[in-house]
Amino acid sequence: MSHDHNHLPNEIRHEKPLWWALGLTTAYLVVEVVGAFWTNSLALLSDAAHMATDAIGLMIALTAVRLSRRPPDAKRTYGYARLEALGAVVNGLLLFGVGVYILWEAAQRFQQPQAIASTGMMWVAAFGLVVNLIAMRLLSAGSGESLNVKGAYLEVWSDMLGSVAVIAGGLIIHFTGWTLVDPILAVLIGLWVLPRTWVLLRDAINVLLEGVPKGVVLADIEQALRGHAGVAGVHDLHVWALASSTPALTVHVVMEDGQQPDALRRQLADLLHERFDIDHVTVQVEVDHCGDDCAEVKSKQDADGDEHGHDHDHEGHAHGPDHQGHHGHVHR
Repeated sequence: MSHDHNHLPNEIRHEKPLWWALGLTTAYLVVEVVGAFWTNSLALLSDAAHMATDAIGLMIALTAVRLSRRPPDAKRTYGYARLEALGAVVNGLLLFGVGVYILWEAAQRFQQPQAIASTGMMWVAAFGLVVNLIAMRLLSAGSGESLNVKGAYLEVWSDMLGSVAVIAGGLIIHFTGWTLVDPILAVLIGLWVLPRTWVLLRDAINVLLEGVPKGVVLADIEQALRGHAGVAGVHDLHVWALASSTPALTVHVVMEDGQQPDALRRQLADLLHERFDIDHVTVQVEVDHCGDDCAEVKSKQDADGDEHGHDHDHEGHAHGPDHQGHHGHVHR
């Protein structure tokens, strides 16, 4: 079995709903920030920070699908996918700053409660509720088919709950005059946003540090490779993420006697595709491996070869592209 190793999708599905949702969310974000200062509502400002996480999630999703269309070039052989992670780090740091400011401002208002224009607060939040419901409708069709769209849908869904909370707070202030509910809601929404922002930062930093992708267990991959009938040993296994949803893998495998290196590479690549959904694979096949002792012997042989006029025998050391276009190494 073979599979397409091209990571640049020709069709980007559900992109139009993402653009509509981003436009609506960004427009309401501006309205909510203006409304927060107009009504003197900290809860609205806190919800605006929550809405900002939605906008960021939508922008990251769109960035991912847009950048995936750009092919690698001579300077960036992996393309531009990591710009997604860089953007997420910048946005996450900004959101942390906003969250800390809201919590500090809430502490001040607990000491000195301020008047709140509850009617305006409710109108702004009600407008946000409508925007969120429309965005959810736009994204619902693709939420079951695309992880990017599903993530955006969940962001908008959670912000819809924030709008409901702000409306409830406005009603309480309007009918009871208890203005402390505003900073209480601000703190609750802020405590909801900050952990999500931390998750965003953590995942983005993991990509930049070439960590094991989320949801991938390295031990399971190694066990699956070692369990293949044609594999005698596995070493130098590395798994990292080119972007949040683009895992890559390199590995050296020692093959059993009687195996064909090219066939074994194809079988292992198919195994990694089918069981772990990893397509960007480089497999180096070896006849044997003796760890550091091999490296010491090779170093000595290279030195001896240099003393004798660089006489190296290259017979049997075949380098050839595998079925996916990678140059695996076969040591005979």
